[in-house]
Amino acid sequence: MGNGKKIPLRRCSATGEMFPKKEMIRVVRTKEGEVFVDPTGKKSGRGTYISKSEEAVELAKKRKSLDSQLGVKVPVEIYDEVLRLILREKLL
Repeated sequence: MGNGKKIPLRRCSATGEMFPKKEMIRVVRTKEGEVFVDPTGKKSGRGTYISKSEEAVELAKKRKSLDSQLGVKVPVEIYDEVLRLILREKLL
Protein backbone atom coordinates (compact mmCIF):
# COMPACT_ATOMS: atom_id res chain seq x y z
CA MET A 1 0.00 0.00 0.00
CA GLY A 2 1.03 3.65 -0.01
CA ASN A 3 1.73 5.95 2.85
CA GLY A 4 -1.91 7.09 2.74
CA LYS A 5 -0.96 10.74 2.29
CA LYS A 6 -2.96 12.33 -0.52
CA ILE A 7 -1.05 14.84 -2.65
CA PRO A 8 -3.32 17.66 -3.86
CA LEU A 9 -3.07 18.24 -7.62
CA ARG A 10 -3.82 21.48 -9.45
CA ARG A 11 -4.18 22.24 -13.15
CA CYS A 12 -1.76 24.72 -14.72
CA SER A 13 -3.78 27.52 -16.34
CA ALA A 14 -1.19 27.83 -19.14
CA THR A 15 -0.49 24.22 -20.15
CA GLY A 16 -3.50 22.37 -18.72
CA GLU A 17 -1.22 19.77 -17.09
CA MET A 18 -1.81 18.51 -13.55
CA PHE A 19 0.96 19.03 -10.99
CA PRO A 20 1.25 18.72 -7.21
CA LYS A 21 0.16 21.94 -5.54
CA LYS A 22 3.66 22.53 -4.11
CA GLU A 23 5.10 22.63 -7.65
CA MET A 24 2.80 25.48 -8.67
CA ILE A 25 2.57 29.23 -8.09
CA ARG A 26 -0.82 30.71 -7.22
CA VAL A 27 -2.06 34.02 -8.60
CA VAL A 28 -5.05 35.56 -6.78
CA ARG A 29 -7.74 38.13 -7.57
CA THR A 30 -9.46 39.71 -4.58
CA LYS A 31 -13.09 40.85 -4.52
CA GLU A 32 -11.82 44.39 -5.12
CA GLY A 33 -10.20 43.26 -8.40
CA GLU A 34 -6.62 43.45 -7.10
CA VAL A 35 -4.31 40.79 -8.62
CA PHE A 36 -1.18 39.52 -6.89
CA VAL A 37 1.11 36.50 -6.61
CA ASP A 38 0.45 34.29 -3.57
CA PRO A 39 3.57 32.22 -2.81
CA THR A 40 1.92 30.75 0.33
CA GLY A 41 -1.13 29.54 -1.61
CA LYS A 42 -3.45 30.48 1.27
CA LYS A 43 -4.68 34.03 0.63
CA SER A 44 -8.41 34.48 0.12
CA GLY A 45 -9.79 35.29 -3.29
CA ARG A 46 -10.23 33.70 -6.71
CA GLY A 47 -7.02 31.82 -7.48
CA THR A 48 -5.43 30.10 -10.42
CA TYR A 49 -2.21 28.15 -10.64
CA ILE A 50 0.73 28.22 -13.02
CA SER A 51 3.50 25.63 -13.14
CA LYS A 52 7.02 26.62 -12.13
CA SER A 53 8.48 26.75 -15.62
CA GLU A 54 9.49 29.74 -17.68
CA GLU A 55 7.78 28.22 -20.73
CA ALA A 56 4.45 28.03 -18.88
CA VAL A 57 4.68 31.70 -17.86
CA GLU A 58 5.46 32.78 -21.43
CA LEU A 59 2.59 30.63 -22.73
CA ALA A 60 0.20 32.11 -20.16
CA LYS A 61 1.28 35.63 -21.11
CA LYS A 62 0.85 34.91 -24.83
CA ARG A 63 -2.55 33.20 -24.46
CA LYS A 64 -3.75 35.56 -21.69
CA SER A 65 -4.89 32.46 -19.79
CA LEU A 66 -4.58 34.16 -16.38
CA ASP A 67 -6.84 36.96 -17.63
CA SER A 68 -9.58 34.50 -18.56
CA GLN A 69 -9.18 32.41 -15.38
CA LEU A 70 -9.35 35.42 -13.04
CA GLY A 71 -11.79 37.50 -15.07
CA VAL A 72 -9.63 40.65 -15.04
CA LYS A 73 -6.73 42.07 -17.04
CA VAL A 74 -3.57 40.74 -15.38
CA PRO A 75 -0.72 43.30 -15.43
CA VAL A 76 2.60 42.33 -17.06
CA GLU A 77 4.27 42.89 -13.66
CA ILE A 78 2.50 39.78 -12.32
CA TYR A 79 4.09 37.61 -15.01
CA ASP A 80 7.47 39.20 -14.24
CA GLU A 81 7.04 38.49 -10.53
CA VAL A 82 6.17 34.84 -11.22
CA LEU A 83 9.29 34.55 -13.40
CA ARG A 84 11.42 36.08 -10.61
CA LEU A 85 10.03 33.56 -8.10
CA ILE A 86 10.82 30.66 -10.45
CA LEU A 87 14.37 31.88 -11.11
CA ARG A 88 15.01 32.54 -7.41
CA GLU A 89 13.87 29.02 -6.54
CA LYS A 90 16.14 27.51 -9.20
CA LEU A 91 19.13 29.34 -7.71
CA LEU A 92 18.47 27.98 -4.21
